Amino acid sequence: MKAIICNEFAPVEKLNYQEVPDPEAKKGEVVIDVKACGVNFPDGLLVQGLYQMKPSFPFVPGSEVAGVISEIGEGVEHLKVGTRVIALCMLGGYAQKVACPASHVMPIPDGIGDEEAAALVTAHATAHHGLKQRAQVRPGETLLVTGAAGGTGLAALQIGKQMGAKVIAACSTQEKLDIAKANGADILINYTDTDLKKAVKEVTEGRGVDVVYECVGGDIFHACSRSMAWNGRLLVIGFASGDIPEFPVNLALVKGYSIVGVFWGSFTQHQPKDFAANMNELLTWYVQGRVKVVVDDILPLASAKDALNKVMGRQVKGKMVLRP
Repeated sequence: MKAIICNEFAPVEKLNYQEVPDPEAKKGEVVIDVKACGVNFPDGLLVQGLYQMKPSFPFVPGSEVAGVISEIGEGVEHLKVGTRVIALCMLGGYAQKVACPASHVMPIPDGIGDEEAAALVTAHATAHHGLKQRAQVRPGETLLVTGAAGGTGLAALQIGKQMGAKVIAACSTQEKLDIAKANGADILINYTDTDLKKAVKEVTEGRGVDVVYECVGGDIFHACSRSMAWNGRLLVIGFASGDIPEFPVNLALVKGYSIVGVFWGSFTQHQPKDFAANMNELLTWYVQGRVKVVVDDILPLASAKDALNKVMGRQVKGKMVLRP
């Protein structure tokens, strides 16, 4: 089969598209013929050695796929060959086939296409976990989403609305704000030509926001850290700007709010039952039309470098997908 191979931690241009052996289903695993693979910001960090996880070489990046089961391993009884599935594989997704633990594979409901299904897992599931388990968003609270036109930002807008929050979208361009508005944002802030802290203070009448879903880092994080309401929760999702900020902890003390880390990959390992329940709820919402995946572009697997560069350059509105 063909796959994208990382032989060293280096810029994405060093990735190779090459022939590799087909995977085999070990005990508790299934092999999936990949029809679509979601591309995520952490994928670009991973191949450069900038992510929390440091796989052994060589490895195939890619954490979320949609496809068809072609092989069943020993002990797997709830899945069958030929079933269309979504899978969280952690590694191996940028390939024509991938082996994945059966516990992290679920059938795709009718009506969801392969590209949308592959793009649904990481972005929407991260937002869902962050807002549900970590922030415990309540109806009527205010939610500020930074980087709100990206894959996980749009997911947070949609899910925040489902949970009854008033959603403020913060983006760097008017085009991105238009996309955020189309996905349910109640209030729009362009932080390129507006002071984010002042704008948040104005739209909340000085109270601040209850929850921040913070994806950007750098100066945007610092503005958010000064825009929190009492008992607020500032969710640390990622650092798309490339700038990991240092946090003055006295702010949390005097303003009475919490800094809450959101690492969805670890959540799926530590709380598998909650992960399964979350995915069932997400898929139900999707079938009901209450959340949706915005796919910006679909590229062939061989163009993984181009896809990653677009994602890392914050040029994607919604999700990027690879098609083997």
